[in-house]
Amino acid sequence: MPRPLRDYIITAHYSSPNPPRAHRVEDPLMEAIKTGDADRVRKLVNAPGCNLVSSKPGWLSIHQAAAYGQEACLRVLLTAQPGMLNKKTEKEQTALMIAVDKEHASCVRLLLESGADLEIVNTNQETPLNKACARNNAELVAILLNHRAAVNTPCIHGYTALHEAVRQNNVEICEMLVKAGAKIRATSKYGMTPLSTAAQNGTLETLRFLLKHGADINGAAADGATPLYEACKHGHVSIVEVLQSLKADVNRSTKSGLLPIHVAVQNSHTSIVSLLIPVTSRNRIIRSGISPLHTAMMLLHNRNNIMELLLEAGFDPNCQLSEERRKKYEDQRSTALYFSVYNSNLEATEMLLEAGANPNLDLFNPLLVAVSKASMEMASLLLKYGADVNASISTQPSAFPSAVLLSMDHLPMLKLLLDHGCNARSCFTCVYGSKPHPTQTHSEERNRDAPPWRLIQS
Repeated sequence: MPRPLRDYIITAHYSSPNPPRAHRVEDPLMEAIKTGDADRVRKLVNAPGCNLVSSKPGWLSIHQAAAYGQEACLRVLLTAQPGMLNKKTEKEQTALMIAVDKEHASCVRLLLESGADLEIVNTNQETPLNKACARNNAELVAILLNHRAAVNTPCIHGYTALHEAVRQNNVEICEMLVKAGAKIRATSKYGMTPLSTAAQNGTLETLRFLLKHGADINGAAADGATPLYEACKHGHVSIVEVLQSLKADVNRSTKSGLLPIHVAVQNSHTSIVSLLIPVTSRNRIIRSGISPLHTAMMLLHNRNNIMELLLEAGFDPNCQLSEERRKKYEDQRSTALYFSVYNSNLEATEMLLEAGANPNLDLFNPLLVAVSKASMEMASLLLKYGADVNASISTQPSAFPSAVLLSMDHLPMLKLLLDHGCNARSCFTCVYGSKPHPTQTHSEERNRDAPPWRLIQS
């Protein structure tokens, strides 16, 4: 006669006033399943009072067998308690989902032959087929499809089994799914097609497969990003070359107005920028309201090599942001030169100036930015190329020239400005003379006390 399960609990006596809790060994049934002892499993499940639930919440013996790939034990359990077949764990996983996730093909077959529901999803709304594709397991995909698994069920993010197979670059699985009715143009919650997924992940073989089977080469996601845009963003040169060779639209913008060349510059993909320069429409760049030169200079990290490439290709160093894009900045900056000065990029600033950049186009002169940063080298460079030493900040009410006001705590800078013709006479002249001075309003006092460099916004 089998021993009662309580006999497996080990107890001890302690003299300490705070003895440790009784130590419980692993459940005998779960241990037998883990080691694959089918005979012992059979004896235990037939014993009076046998508990088929482990100490782990929602974890049944059938889940244990599926997780450890113990087909013989699983068969015993299904015979003894067939009602457990589609029971779910705390994470909404059935035994079938667990077996697929752990890639135990024999257990998957047994569960399906026993009638397991292959459309029950987990907490991420994934089906066993989705999971098999994510695991890149063609054998499991074939088994599930042979049992008529639905191929277009989306997960919680809207990705189908085909999206998963494409991400794994598995053409064999893609072929099986398409033959079973998978939609080539299925879109995720974010509007991503399998082709966009291939472009994003750089999976060239599945990209070719999808194009061969009718994928829309210019199909855009919810944000307007095309497969080409995704490939440019993530730096997949081979994908860009294939899409270009098949006449993908290099001048199609996202909803934010950016072109593939913008995102390639932004992410420092020099080789891709070289591919895009000859085929990108300059008129479309103008319509976008932002030049790739701006994009190259916007971030703190240098894109000087790309900027040099763009300048050599004839991009206008004086191209200004559109009015709409300027409004995003309180200082209403407009030129690539302003960004390079603001980011203290001396090398880029010199390249732009040598290429013909006008240092006096912005509302707040770049020279004032250099002065506020106390950058002697930058200020000297800008002055060398004709920066207006008497440029003013209209929002700062003061009789002092703006450059002088910003350099009061930096005498070498003040001398540099005066040496280059800064008109400081107004510093010694009062417009009211000996007449009474008007009382300052609270607003004027606040402006007077505010640090002038705070007016040059980031």
